[in-house]
Amino acid sequence: MKIKNIRRFCSRHIPQLLMVIILLTACNYVAVAQEPTPRPITATATKSLIFGSFYQGASGGTVAVSSAGIRSYGGSVVLLTMGTVSQATFEIVGNIGTPVSFLLPTSTLSDGNGHSLTLTIDDTNPGTPFVLTNDYPDPTSLYVGGSLTIGSPAVNPPGSYNGTFEIIFVQE
Repeated sequence: MKIKNIRRFCSRHIPQLLMVIILLTACNYVAVAQEPTPRPITATATKSLIFGSFYQGASGGTVAVSSAGIRSYGGSVVLLTMGTVSQATFEIVGNIGTPVSFLLPTSTLSDGNGHSLTLTIDDTNPGTPFVLTNDYPDPTSLYVGGSLTIGSPAVNPPGSYNGTFEIIFVQE
């Protein structure tokens, strides 16, 4: 008689116990009640936008550096192989998944003697808007390229032109 009771107990309760065990082992995920607290982003410039050495020729033109750091030209500009060329790099820190957009500026570079070049920031990787792909405190990199508009030698005599540009970041 006791063997029948054990069989009856097993036939009724073992499938239920197995189901409970399966559910408990399958549910090993952590439940989160809310998103992380919003964290203001920070952006730090880690590399400057540098156009290298060039000569503008008789009528001027453009010199551009892409967000990949590749230099190109237009008009009568002649690129020289001396000097450094680089795209600008910004490191942006915030919560993973934070949408970020930015405004692209136009700035002026000066030689300190009353001559100036127009700098247009026109190439970024990633483009705007983008989403932070790394969690705090690991930075997400933004690569920035731009182009210089150069006049004739009378308007923009050879020399060293310097300046800054400001990117306005918007955390959405």
